[in-house]
Amino acid sequence: MTAALPIWTCPYCPLLCDRFTLEAGLTLRGSTCAVAEGGLGHARAAPGTPQVAGQPVTLDAALAAAADLLRASRQPLLAGMGTDVAGARALHRLARSSGAQTDALNGPALMQAVRSQQDKGGYTTTLAEIHERADLIVLVGSWPLARAPELLNRLRRDGGSLPPLRLLGERAEGVTGVAAEADVPASLAELCAHVAGRSVRTATPELAALAAELRAARYAVLIWEPAQLGPQAALVIERAQHLVGLLNQTTRAGGFVLGAGEGASTANQVFLWLDSLPLRTRRTALGLEHEPHLGAAERVLAGGAADLLLWVAQWQPRTPPAGWRGPTIALGLPALGAAAGFVPDVFVPLAIPGIDVAGHLFRSDGVVLLPLHAQRESALPTLAQVAERLAAALEAQP
Repeated sequence: MTAALPIWTCPYCPLLCDRFTLEAGLTLRGSTCAVAEGGLGHARAAPGTPQVAGQPVTLDAALAAAADLLRASRQPLLAGMGTDVAGARALHRLARSSGAQTDALNGPALMQAVRSQQDKGGYTTTLAEIHERADLIVLVGSWPLARAPELLNRLRRDGGSLPPLRLLGERAEGVTGVAAEADVPASLAELCAHVAGRSVRTATPELAALAAELRAARYAVLIWEPAQLGPQAALVIERAQHLVGLLNQTTRAGGFVLGAGEGASTANQVFLWLDSLPLRTRRTALGLEHEPHLGAAERVLAGGAADLLLWVAQWQPRTPPAGWRGPTIALGLPALGAAAGFVPDVFVPLAIPGIDVAGHLFRSDGVVLLPLHAQRESALPTLAQVAERLAAALEAQP
């Protein structure tokens, strides 16, 4: 009898698919997802060794050098935040111990969604509800399969059918596009007018038809990716949520946000639990200061508002914002140490959650916490272990 393959939750996109398995050598079975395949390719890299100034050292020496940099810093920035729940909890302690500002790799998109929720609230749904109830899906502003290739498969009914798909934005094969990509905000405004029964001076026939479909649907769902909606994404999201609210006056509708992957959403939730404030919160002598605009990592680094960057990336070898040349501590998957042109002052390779070590991540809909299962043994430390040691070193200083 063939032994059952271990359960695997894929950590490489916001969907956190848990219906596939990995064979020996981290070979994906049951899917051809390009995002998962790309992440697994990086996970197959050699374990690597800690480095200081590009030279191999012991883990203790690397952590001692990192602690020295943190002690010397007057305003560190803790960014990237690509980790799971345990890692984020340890990073929270380290942020408190070092007085760091915080932001995520996907900070711009994450904060746009957070800002919209803070200002206007909204109606959200889950993958399970879409799968079971949706009879019309509208993709707002983007075709997300490039970033979440399994999305449509996750939404298929048991018989393999999909609800009708409509697209506001770029054209895509097999989907009815109803507006030019540049007109997404205007298209949403017109849809709101049609659904509310207001007159439209110059109506777009496709939008009028879509509005009729939305009104007739028993459960319509709007799906959007904040990262694909431009610099004013919060306003676009507010308009989309307004449309959902209008529909909910006579039928049922919901919104689904696809984004904040690679641990960004999880880190944000952890910091919310522990601080009652999201990321981009600055720790000062007067307490916590949430700065959703000024706290952007790119702005902080470009403006000289930080003198040290502690960068975390555990699933993909993402590097810090271009242009930063100051002191850098990098904690992440071993492949991060081989990223072209990236030589941090200190680099510590870490065990990868969902590959080398167990953990937990929040799915994109924000209500489901999924377990990550280790698929192989590793001698590398976890982020939680490293961050706890750094925090303890800072807290022990006179």
